[in-house]
Amino acid sequence: MDNKPNPLEKWNEDALRRAVDAAGIALWSWNVDSDRLDMDERGIELWDVLPKDEVTFAQLSDKIHPADRDRVQAAFLATRSIVGPYEIDFRTLIEQKVRWISARGRGSDEDILRRVMMGVFLDVTARKQAEESNELLAGEMSHRVKNLLTIASVLAKITSRSASGIEDMTSQLMNRLTALGRAHDLVRPLPGHHGTAALLGDIFAVLLAPYDNQGAFAGRIRISVPRMGVGENAATALALIVHELATNSLKYGSLSSEDGVLDVSGTAVEDKVRFVWTEQGGPDASNPLDRKGYGRTLVRNAVEGSLGGSIEYDWSKTGISVILDVKATLLET
Repeated sequence: MDNKPNPLEKWNEDALRRAVDAAGIALWSWNVDSDRLDMDERGIELWDVLPKDEVTFAQLSDKIHPADRDRVQAAFLATRSIVGPYEIDFRTLIEQKVRWISARGRGSDEDILRRVMMGVFLDVTARKQAEESNELLAGEMSHRVKNLLTIASVLAKITSRSASGIEDMTSQLMNRLTALGRAHDLVRPLPGHHGTAALLGDIFAVLLAPYDNQGAFAGRIRISVPRMGVGENAATALALIVHELATNSLKYGSLSSEDGVLDVSGTAVEDKVRFVWTEQGGPDASNPLDRKGYGRTLVRNAVEGSLGGSIEYDWSKTGISVILDVKATLLET
């Protein structure tokens, strides 16, 4: 006589209920003749209905997101002719809150017992949000790569016109691309948003840090700007602007002198942000060697095109001063 225990005896109703609860499953049954839907406590909570209400599939459909409603109704009606398991994911819209639900069951009239179909609901909101975040990130990265390739192409053309030779062109182009890389390292997608942001002060600090230790003392570059977010497009434009201004300063301005200092200040006024770039302690800047170079053209195009602003230069014996006005709204894009 075989005295081994029957493993099915362990799967009593209480054990099955604990397993269902642990899996986060809501049970439902649908009478295909009366259209009545019965659900357990988890299903009632998931659909936000009263426990004593008699709910029909038609009434429950009103809680399905309008964009998914027709698709779900057609799929449920089709389950009577589908042989085998089925699964459909859809959104509900209850009191302005969107939730993703996965309905699963087994179709075909052959499996209907007493004209009732059985199935489960699963709350898959977290999984869907993760999938959407991954898709958003992939799209964002694709967009950024395309933008960088376009910018790199433009920079190569501009640099080729202003460079004195292959080595000079290579050096200029690599420095400009490195500046872009530093800016983009700071820009990251924000959770739950369709944009990107970095702190304005971080953009300036990171881009100007390599120049701060090239003088006789540390801290000769001072930065004071508003605390605000900067988007990808603005970060790219700012990277080009700051790099060109710093490169010119290193060649001809205050950063070319060990005792030279640079002050960068920013002030938000209504719908604009004004930046003032002030150099002191360097060579006489009243007669600049080149006021219409390709680098300066690049800066003006970035300011007027990407940032919707304007730029003014003031050359004096004490050093150059640059006033840059940009639209605050464009800094965030």
